[in-house]
Amino acid sequence: MDAKLIVDEVRLTPILISDPPLLNVQGVHQPSTPRLVVEVITRGGVSGLGETYGDGVYLDLARPLAEALPGHPVTDVNALFTLATATDPTPATGATSATAPALGAEEPDAGVSAAGLRGVRTAEKLRLSVVSAFETACLDALGKTLGLPVHALLGGKVRDTVEYSAYLFYRWAAHPGAEAADDWGPALDPAGIVAQARRFDRLHGFRSFKLKGGVFEPEREIAAIRALAEAFPGRPLRLDPNGAWSVETSLAVARELDGVLEYLEDPASGTGAMAEIAARTDVPLATNMCVTTFEEVPEAFAKGAVRIVLCDHHYWGGLGRTRELAALCRTYGVGLSMHSNTHLGISLAAMTQVAATLPELHHACDTHYPWQTEDVVTTRPVFRDGRLAVSDAPGLGVDLDRPALASLHRRWLDDDGTLRDRDDAAAMRRADPAWRPSTW
Repeated sequence: MDAKLIVDEVRLTPILISDPPLLNVQGVHQPSTPRLVVEVITRGGVSGLGETYGDGVYLDLARPLAEALPGHPVTDVNALFTLATATDPTPATGATSATAPALGAEEPDAGVSAAGLRGVRTAEKLRLSVVSAFETACLDALGKTLGLPVHALLGGKVRDTVEYSAYLFYRWAAHPGAEAADDWGPALDPAGIVAQARRFDRLHGFRSFKLKGGVFEPEREIAAIRALAEAFPGRPLRLDPNGAWSVETSLAVARELDGVLEYLEDPASGTGAMAEIAARTDVPLATNMCVTTFEEVPEAFAKGAVRIVLCDHHYWGGLGRTRELAALCRTYGVGLSMHSNTHLGISLAAMTQVAATLPELHHACDTHYPWQTEDVVTTRPVFRDGRLAVSDAPGLGVDLDRPALASLHRRWLDDDGTLRDRDDAAAMRRADPAWRPSTW
């Protein structure tokens, strides 16, 4: 093995990035959210970048993996999964933190994780999210060393641009007790959601719109979707209440919005509930909660619970496994879209590189990125007509802004621990101590 391809050092930099007061079924985004930047440096002096969640449970898993990786070649990304399992500090139950539920312990299907709203939370899902950042960093370093874009390492691109969807949120004008950090203002009714969509259309040219639901009673969210359909006739529309509804409520919403929605994402929690809804409506159901690992695929596909799976390289263990998921969906005739978390430019670059290689990606990808005002890359990606150009530069095609990284890391160091673990419910209860998640 060429010494230039051997890992010499791994740097982990937890950061806190500003986040607006976006509402969801689990509460409200905190003023800052944690992310983890992973740098894999080779003996040839090349630095590869990766990004994932930065909560304490992820750091607990990332640190021993970072210590074990030096000496391994950046080409050996398949070995990352074995190495991550071997270095897991608590393999029996998974890592835990003071603010997170015990991992490995069962959580009810009706629950949603504040650290991603991804359904049942397990140690294995956390491990895959950590591995994803290391795999991306290794591929970035390999691409830079060989002078190839990451998409070439994944088999080559099938499109030159990747379409993204505007991500609409009910939101407050500002976090409680703080001055407004942006000029978006509140969006708490259909008019506010339409105004938000118009601005996304004007600024970025997005052609499709997804509304994060589960915040208000279903009738209010149906009205918002209908208002969007009137304002943007013919545009694809999506609604995602993150499993907040019962089967009967989900069916009632599907009846009201039949012919209006491109798809209804996770109206209820759990494969069983989704399968029951799917059997009784023609509205396509999509998921980012009941199918987030390969182990969850057989039951969901056999029961016909979903017609579209939202891939996410953070969840599935990296870019390679995202391609494996795409092949599986193609085999079973299940559509493919792409999920987004509160991410920065490194993740957006990785999303775009893998999306460019997926022939069956027939739905615009989600992205939170336009909501983020801070970044750790030197040049912010620019959406044109709702699309990002696929970079042909070596690696991911992004460079690290080290002063920005240092500044955001100092924010993490200065935090008293309140914001180092994302907890939307706790943030909401600080504003309203009596608040509890609603279900309908």
